[in-house]
Amino acid sequence: MAGHHTQTHANQPIGVFDSGVGGLSVLREIRRELPREDLLYVADSGHAPYGDKPMEVIEARAVAITEFLLEQGAKAVVVACNTATGAAARLLRSRYPVPIVAMEPAVKPAVAQTRSGVIGVLATRRTLESHNFCVLMERVGTGAEVLLQPCPGLVERVEEGDLDGDHTRALLVDYLRPLLERGADTLVLGCTHYPHLIPLIGRLAGPEVAVLDSGAAVARQVRRRLESLGLLASPQRPGTERFWTSGCPVGTHGLMTRLWQAEVRLERLPVSPVEDDAREPLGIADLAIQFE
Repeated sequence: MAGHHTQTHANQPIGVFDSGVGGLSVLREIRRELPREDLLYVADSGHAPYGDKPMEVIEARAVAITEFLLEQGAKAVVVACNTATGAAARLLRSRYPVPIVAMEPAVKPAVAQTRSGVIGVLATRRTLESHNFCVLMERVGTGAEVLLQPCPGLVERVEEGDLDGDHTRALLVDYLRPLLERGADTLVLGCTHYPHLIPLIGRLAGPEVAVLDSGAAVARQVRRRLESLGLLASPQRPGTERFWTSGCPVGTHGLMTRLWQAEVRLERLPVSPVEDDAREPLGIADLAIQFE
């Protein structure tokens, strides 16, 4: 831990992580907002999806990946995953001195712009049941009728690279129908995987329905936090990206290149060595290592 408290410099990178490829939708917005920054991205595909994992497993993964990003010199960490935000953002903020920027579904802007007074939130069940989401609903969800739609299976479709096939379309039709039938004119994408489906969602929901995600708002928040600390990268340099995955790089490489819309050099996330199994019962910190 001691190494994390060394002096932070403006040209150090920004770390970003998600359970898989979903957070690339956030990374794209960060790149657009901050073209000079070096970006590090970890896809925890070996453990995706997070939505059906126990809370302590998600916490352990979030801690292990944040530690890895800080070892790579990250000056800030973006939790580009709504499920991990709900499970671990508070823990990460209490534990690490760098800015931790996390996701918040765009319920507030949706409530502000709906004309019908009905909005639909598409998210994982874990996100919709999280403490963070309940607090968000109490704070901003009262100005409209907010319909919650858990979307099991959708993250997996995106991880498979199936962005407009029959299976994905059928799932989306099922999830959108009850919202549209009840008059929702604004849809909030409460999972960073879902923006990759915006073209398909737009075709299914029609042009009258607005589709909101939080990527651009998160990117602006990253800029604000770094600006306030004097940590924005110097303007005369081009930003770079580095990508890691805990899954099989071969399987993920093509999909990440397609979603990033540029060639991705994908590295395997290093795993801490596990000693023999005759150890003490595992604490949360050890879980992260064990789960490989």
